[in-house]
Amino acid sequence: MAQRLPLYATAARGTEDLLAAELTALGIGKVRQDRGGVRFFANPIEALRACLWTRIAMRVLYPLSEATVHGAEGLYEAAADVPWEEHLTAESTFAVDATLKDSEHRHSGFVALKVKDAIADRLRAKLGARPDVDSRHPAVRVVAHLAGEALSLSLDLCGEPLYRRGYRAVPTVAPLKETLAAAVLAAAGYVGEEPLFDPMCGSGTLLIEGAFIATRRAPGMSRHFGVEGWPHLGAQAKEILADLKADARKLKRPAPFPITGLDRDEDAVAAARKNIETAGLAPSISLEPGDALTAPPPPAPGLLVTNPPYGDRMKAGGQKGMKAFYFKLGEHLATYAGWRMAVVSGNTAFESAFHARPLSRRKLWNGPIECELLGYPARPG
Repeated sequence: MAQRLPLYATAARGTEDLLAAELTALGIGKVRQDRGGVRFFANPIEALRACLWTRIAMRVLYPLSEATVHGAEGLYEAAADVPWEEHLTAESTFAVDATLKDSEHRHSGFVALKVKDAIADRLRAKLGARPDVDSRHPAVRVVAHLAGEALSLSLDLCGEPLYRRGYRAVPTVAPLKETLAAAVLAAAGYVGEEPLFDPMCGSGTLLIEGAFIATRRAPGMSRHFGVEGWPHLGAQAKEILADLKADARKLKRPAPFPITGLDRDEDAVAAARKNIETAGLAPSISLEPGDALTAPPPPAPGLLVTNPPYGDRMKAGGQKGMKAFYFKLGEHLATYAGWRMAVVSGNTAFESAFHARPLSRRKLWNGPIECELLGYPARPG
């Protein structure tokens, strides 16, 4: 592998600039923001440091080829042109993840199958045997993205997507992805040096990601990275990662300020507690049942960050009910003197009903849902 690699880190739409800033802060050079991610160049140590420490990237990819393709035959031929024998052996296991956008093909599974067949056939021709497919724990994960007629093929350095931190033991309805929660905190300027409060915490994702930041814990500390299984680079990657994790452990600290959360749904509170325990953050986060419309603020002001319901979880009342809820929420939170606020709004009625003027706004996507991150200044009092 070349000393400096051209890499591509993917991110949720609307967070690309935050990822670019994060990678730059990690010492990565030649960072270029792109739609849906960030392109950058890194040596093996820098690349693995990015995998270990990025909070916002969903994948870190090593691009191998880009081609214009037509039909199933074009897919197969483009994939078969890649020198896979430089990256896999006959004993390797592999899997193909495929995503589509505005494509003539309707099913990502079909695209993944054609790419898989091309890889296996080429390796059988070059090496005399074809490797096995392992969709659960492959040694090498190939990512195929087909946008219109443009096919890109990459290797995933991380294996499992990075938003799968491993602590979501009990999910709740419509949670934020871990990487998006970290991006929300970054956009709000949270660096762990002030109290953090979420009055509608759901499964606790914003609180957990905030605690990772406050305790200076690398999000990838407890995970296995896909590159460790690559036949030609795995041993070197394991050595580098062992050193990087040892350095990361030296940076950990107790959370210096309170991190607290509420939710009126007791099942959500129970799920959040379990997730917090799984993340090893029980000493850092305080959690109680409580209603955001009536609960008093924690004693010391800081950042209030929350992802209120968009309306899909309200059983009755429709949009009129949501407006009433947002109005009451804004009325109550106006009494939180000294607290600045960051609110993820997925309902167009939120801003006017909340009856407060945001200081900042950012468009982002929670999966397929277009949202706004609204920032409100601290209220005097």
